[in-house]
Amino acid sequence: MTAAQLSTTPGTLIDAPPLRERLLLLVLFVTVLASSVAFIEPSPHDVLMGALALALLIAGARIDRILAVPFTLLLIWNLAGLMSLLNVVGQEKTIQYTGTSIYLALAASLFACLFTQNTSQRLATMRAAYVTTAVLSTILGVVGYFHLLPGVGDLFTLYDRATGAFKDPNVYGPFLIWPLLFVLDRMVARQIYVSDAVIAAILLFGLLLSFSRGAWFNFAVSCCLVVALVFLTAPSPRERWRVLFLSGAAVVALMLLVVFLLSIPSLHEMFDIRAQLFQSYDVGQGGRFRLQELAIGSVLAFPNGMGPFEFSRVYGLQQHNVYLQAFLVYGWAGGMAYLLLLFSTVLVGLRTALVRSPWQPYLITAVAAFIGTMAEGFVIDTDHWRHFYLLLGMIWGLAAATYRQARAVSTVADPGLAFARSRYFLPSSIG
Repeated sequence: MTAAQLSTTPGTLIDAPPLRERLLLLVLFVTVLASSVAFIEPSPHDVLMGALALALLIAGARIDRILAVPFTLLLIWNLAGLMSLLNVVGQEKTIQYTGTSIYLALAASLFACLFTQNTSQRLATMRAAYVTTAVLSTILGVVGYFHLLPGVGDLFTLYDRATGAFKDPNVYGPFLIWPLLFVLDRMVARQIYVSDAVIAAILLFGLLLSFSRGAWFNFAVSCCLVVALVFLTAPSPRERWRVLFLSGAAVVALMLLVVFLLSIPSLHEMFDIRAQLFQSYDVGQGGRFRLQELAIGSVLAFPNGMGPFEFSRVYGLQQHNVYLQAFLVYGWAGGMAYLLLLFSTVLVGLRTALVRSPWQPYLITAVAAFIGTMAEGFVIDTDHWRHFYLLLGMIWGLAAATYRQARAVSTVADPGLAFARSRYFLPSSIG
């Protein structure tokens, strides 16, 4: 079965009138386009999410039963977070923190529902907006870093590191990774376009200017996973050789690009500083690793959690580890729900990424970026990164769309097999 046939398989198209769907696509594009503007709270993206939810309801939202898994785990996680507020009654910004967690859980659920229907069109709209806003954010970062416009450099930099329209370079860098992975995947697995090469170079430059070691590590892990998954899912030995050859060529091109950029004195100096394995704030009595040791003890001492910001209030700084954060803020129940959410997302994502579908490249790159962000979570708190919840929702939504597609194809071939797959959510191999 070809990709064109799969895209018209029953269950992948929406029944809503065209005008409603066009309205939804427009709101989706604008909402994702605004996602890189994050230096104010609430951000324009947060406001637009309400409009996106309304547009989805008008278009005819449906909830696939597989989405009960992330919905339930997100609910448990945030209920535990609400309970932890009892430990920090009257403390500043704690209610805002918990409200943000609930909002992001709802955002992930919204994206999951969004991508279960009319999947290909909605993905294409999201991708166009995400790539555009990532490129624009990178341009702002370049303008700020090199002070190309008088008086605005400080708006798009922090500590001599590019931030784009974000408040933190450590969030700005990871934000660029999924669109960068998608463009690189298209070049390696399908066809090389000049426009893709230009976009990749721009985003790589932006990632470098963030000087975020965590983002660099995230990108390295994600790239390796994309290459591995594309290699495994390649339809023929010839395609596998293409993946290996172009991946090697991409590594060489990346090294040459980095060498060229580091010939700029200001970049070379900052790179020497940031490329060191350990920074001054990592080690010592008040360093990151010492704080993480204290956080482990606090997790054991507070089964109901300490509450938002309580650990930093007691010890002076955050522990910079999202897994410790999950237990410190949300308690043991919330921490376990968070770990189960990550584990189930990776498991479902990897299984469905191996199934042939029109949106397989989106799943491969989303799963890779999600796992890369999980790896980065050992050195930074990622539980309030908006793009993380977009990836989470995308994986579950595409998993639901893939299972529905598999059931529809199996119904034609074998109704009994279709019933078994629909009952146990078993993806079929579609060739």
